[in-house]
Amino acid sequence: MLKSHELGCTPQHFKRLSRRGFLQIGMLAGTTLTLPRLLEMEARADLKKYSNFEGKAKSIIHIYLPGGMAHQESFDPKPYAPIEYRGEMKQVQTNVDGVLFGETLAKTAQIANRMTIVRSMTHGEAAHERGTHNMFTGYRPSPALQFPSIGSVISHEFGSRNNLPPYVCIPNMPNIYAGSGYLSSAFAPFSLGSDPADGGFKVRDLNLPGGVDDSRFATRRSALEAVNAHFVQKEKSDKISAMNSFYDSAYSLISSPQAREAFNLEAEPAALRDEYGRNTAGARMLLSRRLVEAGVRLVNLTYGGWDMHDNIVAGFRNQMPQFDQAFTRLILDLEQRGLLDSTLVMVSSEFGRTPKINGTAGRDHWPKVFSVALAGGGIKKGFVYGTSNPTASEPDENPLGIEDLFTTVYHCLGVVADKELMAPGDRPIEIVDGGKVVNELLA
Repeated sequence: MLKSHELGCTPQHFKRLSRRGFLQIGMLAGTTLTLPRLLEMEARADLKKYSNFEGKAKSIIHIYLPGGMAHQESFDPKPYAPIEYRGEMKQVQTNVDGVLFGETLAKTAQIANRMTIVRSMTHGEAAHERGTHNMFTGYRPSPALQFPSIGSVISHEFGSRNNLPPYVCIPNMPNIYAGSGYLSSAFAPFSLGSDPADGGFKVRDLNLPGGVDDSRFATRRSALEAVNAHFVQKEKSDKISAMNSFYDSAYSLISSPQAREAFNLEAEPAALRDEYGRNTAGARMLLSRRLVEAGVRLVNLTYGGWDMHDNIVAGFRNQMPQFDQAFTRLILDLEQRGLLDSTLVMVSSEFGRTPKINGTAGRDHWPKVFSVALAGGGIKKGFVYGTSNPTASEPDENPLGIEDLFTTVYHCLGVVADKELMAPGDRPIEIVDGGKVVNELLA
């Protein structure tokens, strides 16, 4: 395969020359450079590469509330709207003047001075799958390409710390859009395989099987490495390199007491576990804190089911108190440990709910406007960004699209979202297409 230096020029020369210049008669004479190869080299030369910088956030905890959480009953209540819009639930005053939350977020209301609430989030996807794609990738869905999740991009850009997976899903990868997309499957998330709230919680494949001691473990690893080396020589493929990466990660986890300990909820004081709540939300959020403290770069946890087409009041009163207790304790715990400024916490859902209560006392899908909560990691404190109109049906001021949200989050981490990654077929794809950093969200 002909290299650029064999033509007496570098990729930078290719970047400076126009395509028309390359195609002039005689330009390719005397070489074996084909037009497809030329265009491939041109694409590679044009790949936008930026060095990552020192962002304020070193980790992210992404708390995803699947189904489409109603903004009216949570972070954007409308107490002065007609009853058919505001619904039956009451509101609570936060510790930020003039800012109200829904009644089931009474504890979170007392830490609002540590958060930013975006009340003008918007996109156009009213289907669950498409809205979910938006909120995990920062991209609108495309039939031509599967985009990587933010967790996989962070894994690709920064790699692991302290022998821990860079990207962990609690309890499992929640949907296909939380995966590695066009990136190698080596950047897929590590999933626990079980719920930390369950009795006898045990991370899948984290411990040595019965009868295998450290010596036998080391022997098996050596044998497997020899087999892998043989196949790598025979064939280069993503599956082989990804499997090698998976095995390396697994060995690091199993052989490192520090890594195994990161998943050990039993090491937490009983009183603190009570404060988080001995339930699904409490266990998942406490484990998230343990993981980012140990070195995981992005933890994605899911909680609840928020697709409340029927009886939304009962749905919120059933599910939100667990979240309210655990989320409040998570923010305070991170702060007390000196981790909040370096950990960005994001609460999101795929869209909001319809402005009017429907005939079954619920709300339906509504992507025109909804809310996202942010805290820590370089985000402004005690702030509300944007507004919805009086009936919470569309943005009123400062609408925020997914591209701008994700570009801002990547900026907090030290990643220039305009950077291009290489998709299959040597297609350079921007991490986020067309977004800008929203400086008003930053501390």
